[in-house]
Amino acid sequence: MTLTHSKKDNNHLPLTPIIHPWIKGLVANASLLHDAVAKFSSPLNVQSLVPFEENIRAFKSIFDKYQLKHRVYFARKANKCVTYTKQAAKLGEGVDTASFEELAQCLEAGINPAQLISTAAVKTQRLMELAVDNHVTIIIDNLDELALLEKVTESTGKQANISLRVGGFTMDDRTLHTRFGFSISHAQKLILENLAHHPMLNYVGLHFHLNGYSIPERAAAIGQCIQLIDLLAAQNVKTFHLDIGGGYLVNYLSDRSEWENFHTELKRALLNKRSELTYRNDPLGIVKIEDTLHGEAKVYPYYNEVHKEGFLESVLASNVQGYDQPIHQLLRDREIEMRIEPGRSLLDQTGITVARVAFRKHDSDGNLLIGLEMNRTQMKSSSADFLLDPIHLPQNSIDSYDGEQETFGYLVGAYCLEQEFILLRKIKFQAMPVVGDLLVFVNTAGYMMHFFESQAHQFALAENVFYEENERFSLDS
Repeated sequence: MTLTHSKKDNNHLPLTPIIHPWIKGLVANASLLHDAVAKFSSPLNVQSLVPFEENIRAFKSIFDKYQLKHRVYFARKANKCVTYTKQAAKLGEGVDTASFEELAQCLEAGINPAQLISTAAVKTQRLMELAVDNHVTIIIDNLDELALLEKVTESTGKQANISLRVGGFTMDDRTLHTRFGFSISHAQKLILENLAHHPMLNYVGLHFHLNGYSIPERAAAIGQCIQLIDLLAAQNVKTFHLDIGGGYLVNYLSDRSEWENFHTELKRALLNKRSELTYRNDPLGIVKIEDTLHGEAKVYPYYNEVHKEGFLESVLASNVQGYDQPIHQLLRDREIEMRIEPGRSLLDQTGITVARVAFRKHDSDGNLLIGLEMNRTQMKSSSADFLLDPIHLPQNSIDSYDGEQETFGYLVGAYCLEQEFILLRKIKFQAMPVVGDLLVFVNTAGYMMHFFESQAHQFALAENVFYEENERFSLDS
């Protein structure tokens, strides 16, 4: 029995990913990937430390340019592989841990506690005790955390280094929303009245987290932190560091026009002015009321001209209200150590997810569905869809397909749910995928591999391997 091809879609829109040379080389050696999947099963997360080191050096180059004291803390919540944490520490940088387990793993891996911080959104007593016992700096978010930490230090007799998380910043007569931290005004009072001379709690710095990717907002928050630092200094309270968190944009796509055209045409599809771009015209978070669309697609901004270290430099070069110098000079003059917590941006181009084709079929509407040996949680983030074209690696050469032509279909996974789609976007294939072929998803190490992975149905989690120059794969350890 032969599967029919989905009819040609002359309006199909590609979203072409940027691909690092290590990935290009591995994809060109397709037999190596087929062998690896045969050995480690599907899906398989294949990663490399080469781009990771490149990304760290790129961020550090900006700090060095402006002669700033600094430390880059890898936000390991973005990827669970211990290999990255060890490499960050080996390069002299730090690791941002977001749970007891993450902190314990780093300590067990032999990482110097001075290179670790604990930013967990929920800090249990067990986590506090581990951090205090190892002199790991703790980011304090609220009064209940502070009370728990005081209890832990009293029971252990050990001092704790704390950085206070702050928020409530203002810009253009509005408050920048965040659910994290103390208001900047409350922080001043808390530090001066409760922390500056506390016998067990040692105030060492400020920390903030802002959602979104606004450079002016990030700059405004830094400026207001510097104002607080100056007020504290006037009261002889020293602030040693300012940690501005993560959120440094990554550029995934090679062509701006592809990105803009996709958004334009998605809206046209939702208004039934063109063929569907997503399964059953999924709006990807856009709301349609009658014939009017509201909002934008709830997806990561995959195309960015200012990204990673360029984003950081734009922040540092900004001028802020109340001061005549740019941020980098304000920090340098005060000898403040600048700390950042990149996750996704340090993992840019470090990983791919590879899955094996299990079946082909058509749904009740005639759409071609290609089933993969993976589930949707094994490549998922908070974005409504992962908007990069995958790479199809046949077991045999395209020539062996005996005249089969390009086709269009959707990738589905192993959970028995109607909603179980690996990608919601319609994908173009140069030839009909067959059972045993591989699909390669590029640049998935940051948040896609591990953030939502689940073992429902008792499916095993994907193995994580690192690709080395000698064409060998080693398990994460």
